[in-house]
Amino acid sequence: MASLDKHHKAPFGRVLGLGPGRVEVYSSDYDTADLPNRHAFRSMIDDVYMGYKWQCVELARRWLYINKGYVFEDVAMAYDIFRLRDVTVVADGSKLPLQSFPNGAKRPPEPGCLLIWNEGGEFNVTGHVAVVTEVFADRVHCIEQNVEDKVWPDGINYSRALSARTDDEGRYWIDCTFENSGILGWVIQTADATFAETIPEPDRGLFNIHRRAIANLGQAAKPWLNPANPDEAAYITMMGGHRMSSAASDPYAYFRISETARNEIKRATNELHAMFMHATDRVLQDDALLAAFNLPPALVGRIRQSWDNRRNQMIAGRFDFSLSERGLKVFEYNCDSSSCYMEAGKVQGLWADHFGVTEGRDCGEKLFSQLKDAWAGSGVDATLHILHDTDPEEIYHAQFMKSAMEAAGLTCKLVTGVSSLRWGVGGQIIDADGEEIKWVWKTWAWETALDQIRDQISEDDENLRLGKTIDRATTPPRLVDVLLRPDVMVFEPLWTLIPSNKAMLPILWSIFPNHPYLLNTLYTLSDELKHKGYVVKPIVGRCGENIRIVDDVNHLISQTDGQFDDQQRVYQELFPLPRLSGLNVQICTFSVAARYGGACLRADPSAVITADSDILPLRIVSDENLET
Repeated sequence: MASLDKHHKAPFGRVLGLGPGRVEVYSSDYDTADLPNRHAFRSMIDDVYMGYKWQCVELARRWLYINKGYVFEDVAMAYDIFRLRDVTVVADGSKLPLQSFPNGAKRPPEPGCLLIWNEGGEFNVTGHVAVVTEVFADRVHCIEQNVEDKVWPDGINYSRALSARTDDEGRYWIDCTFENSGILGWVIQTADATFAETIPEPDRGLFNIHRRAIANLGQAAKPWLNPANPDEAAYITMMGGHRMSSAASDPYAYFRISETARNEIKRATNELHAMFMHATDRVLQDDALLAAFNLPPALVGRIRQSWDNRRNQMIAGRFDFSLSERGLKVFEYNCDSSSCYMEAGKVQGLWADHFGVTEGRDCGEKLFSQLKDAWAGSGVDATLHILHDTDPEEIYHAQFMKSAMEAAGLTCKLVTGVSSLRWGVGGQIIDADGEEIKWVWKTWAWETALDQIRDQISEDDENLRLGKTIDRATTPPRLVDVLLRPDVMVFEPLWTLIPSNKAMLPILWSIFPNHPYLLNTLYTLSDELKHKGYVVKPIVGRCGENIRIVDDVNHLISQTDGQFDDQQRVYQELFPLPRLSGLNVQICTFSVAARYGGACLRADPSAVITADSDILPLRIVSDENLET
């Protein structure tokens, strides 16, 4: 078997070889992974998080911890390591400087440094990191995970040898070896910045959003959406015509952000998704933390089971941000059921084509293709039932997502409400055609299902067991019966209740205090928040309902009504949205299969963005053209 492994992939978790310090290098062939749950994929040493088994970043952090006693901060993508400027000594929390040297730098790599690949080609999306173990005039040796997954040949103590050379000017170059991939350079723990890459902090002025308007040539009076397409027909019905904005907004107006701002929201989306997942795992391991989420006790086991099921992957969610020269701050993560996909991924592009906007590019131009790819990798192997209600927005939202699913090769059925569903002879739930429901994508938030549990079912654990709660002979299936069946796989999965709940925000702040993308958020109002101003939010809520905004002199700026007034609350530091031409503007970004997928802009005269707020076109322009 050992000789076979030298020519074929080794199974997940098999030791491929030993790096310096006798650090194990493992196979990350996920097709053969057989760990019991999602938590088991977290690599920990001495209660210090190393990374996700057995990714390249995990090995880099583990090697540094074992051999050097320090670690770099958690990153969303391997290429982000090139931007880090320090590491943390685990023993005392002190910081040591990092310097990044571009491929072709006059300071060559050295044993123990980290070699970083940019995203693209073989390392599409994430980039890659390896640990350099030996440096020669014509090559470097490195150890790495998640590349070839083959046991090292006898007598070899490294994963790969990469060709290198020094040019006539003394610059050291390493060959990437993979087509369409590129090496950014190497990262060394040193205070000497000679020949290091200078990565300046972005100009905060480039974070400002700018409003523009296209010349009025009568475009708004002409149709520009195609009602032959079901999603566009539903959108036209919802909007009352061919338009993006409400009657109160300028139909010729659009907004722009710079490339620098776009790069920042992309980085923030990737990093924050990873942070929310890290915090979700923490919450689900700790009953005391979980208590703050006000969940029905009988559901806790199911939520944990959902998280532990590796097949229960999240497809997409939406972050809401404030972006301006003051910085970039996230308000919340809507990932158990979010909206705006169609406006971002289709409508704003069609608007720009019709109205003649040619500058820059569409902020959502890749969103549809990424949704398609996410569905193609979802593991759905039967009809995917799309559950929605009669709300016009949910109809076009469902139709748009259906088109992405079908582009991925999935068979889909739209189901309006649950009145057409019935019980099968074996106790399964079937649709109007008699087909069993096994896979579901829903537009409803999970909290809607929880309301049914609270209102219709006793809180007794035994009564909550599906199949014992109702008389099937007289009572048709309810939404909760569909969504909580163990044999039905739901997108977004049940565990997304945790990161979507605003009770997560104080926990995030406690895990990542003073993180540049986070706002101080607490369960109780502190003097510090009173002095800064604060926003009161129900821990569960939708569409900006039941929000109160209070400024630093205790003046109520804005307040919204809604159905979530009886929910527990959190208090979030006030960080107002930028205001342009009488509108407060919010940037929304989409995380698709755990990575940035695109963005859109929401605007409202009110300080609170609600379901009725406009979604207006957003373009990305070069830094140089932002002011023109």
